[in-house]
Amino acid sequence: MIMHRLLAAVCAVLFLVVGAGAQTPPSLPPPLDTTVPNAILIDARTGNVFYEKNADQLIAPASTSKLMTAIMIFDALKAGKLTLDQEFLISEDAWRRGGAPAGGSTMYAALNSRVKLSDLIQGIIVQSANDGCIAVAEGMSGSEPAFADQMTRRARALGLTKSTFRNATGLPDPEHLMTARELSMLAQYIVKTYPEYYHYYSQPTFTWNKIAQKNRNPLLTDYPGADGMKTGYTKEAGYNLVGSAMRDGRRLIMVVAGAASIEERRREAQKILDWGFKQFRPIEVYNANDRVGRARVWGGETRWVDLTTPKDIRLMLSPAEQQKVTVDLHYTGPLLAPVKQGTKAGSIEFNLDGRTLAEFPIETSTEIAAVNSMWLKAWDSLIYMVFGG
Repeated sequence: MIMHRLLAAVCAVLFLVVGAGAQTPPSLPPPLDTTVPNAILIDARTGNVFYEKNADQLIAPASTSKLMTAIMIFDALKAGKLTLDQEFLISEDAWRRGGAPAGGSTMYAALNSRVKLSDLIQGIIVQSANDGCIAVAEGMSGSEPAFADQMTRRARALGLTKSTFRNATGLPDPEHLMTARELSMLAQYIVKTYPEYYHYYSQPTFTWNKIAQKNRNPLLTDYPGADGMKTGYTKEAGYNLVGSAMRDGRRLIMVVAGAASIEERRREAQKILDWGFKQFRPIEVYNANDRVGRARVWGGETRWVDLTTPKDIRLMLSPAEQQKVTVDLHYTGPLLAPVKQGTKAGSIEFNLDGRTLAEFPIETSTEIAAVNSMWLKAWDSLIYMVFGG
């Protein structure tokens, strides 16, 4: 049924991608080792794991668990239950246990003040503000323990089977535990589901109550392509970091946990990301305007039109990915004349293990005018009704 409407050059694409790895296999980077007790490196698009070390061991996440706190906020914003202009009360508990009197991470929100959610989000993400977390938890759920229970339930719904939350802040609690793998899953979820809020994670500074504080993420200052996400530290947890960086269209997410110092956290995070990006080699799949297939044009002076890629298609693939990548051409017809040049007609999709790695648009290569003959129009209409578009 499809062949009379669309002739695709998918096999040629697949041969080109896989063949590039088979003919001249790139050298692999040396095996990776890290000094931190727990680590993982994944692809942000597919979730494929490139490296892991004790990734399923339960650990104290410290403030990296604020990724879950943020997801609770983003979920409520998306559902229309909250607005960015909505104000939250800074209660005495939020001020005393999460603010300046506690000596921990804080945005220095004033006692009994009301703070807009947009500012609390920046405080939580940029300054790792415990007072902001408690204020949001109380405002959303009535109490922080109730909010923490909701965090755990939401985590289970997202597929996190091990993580348990006992507070909104990540402050020490023997039952507040996560794994490096599940932290990476939360990071991936935020990147994919809430791109409109992801920019907060790369925000370098935030000022509240006339006090400016820098983002603690060391990757943001000196690692090319880094744009998130969250640090954490307590004496029990050590120095933790969930980091994300993007180069040449590939985004990696990395977690290190239990580092003995700020310097070890920074060094090992960069080493793991460096190793990850060295996995990939550029594969030139198509040049701009190359033909990838043909599609039927109904009622047109010409019955077929070439489908082309408007831009170069260049993939960054590891040697293992080059052997496994599959290609699908998705046609979104019918094309009914007249058809303009550059009409969007679908996409070409590259997949790994059933998950989309990259997707690019395809479009019509030329303009096709409508046929003038009433009889030809009627015939095409009949064929279209019988066989579909």
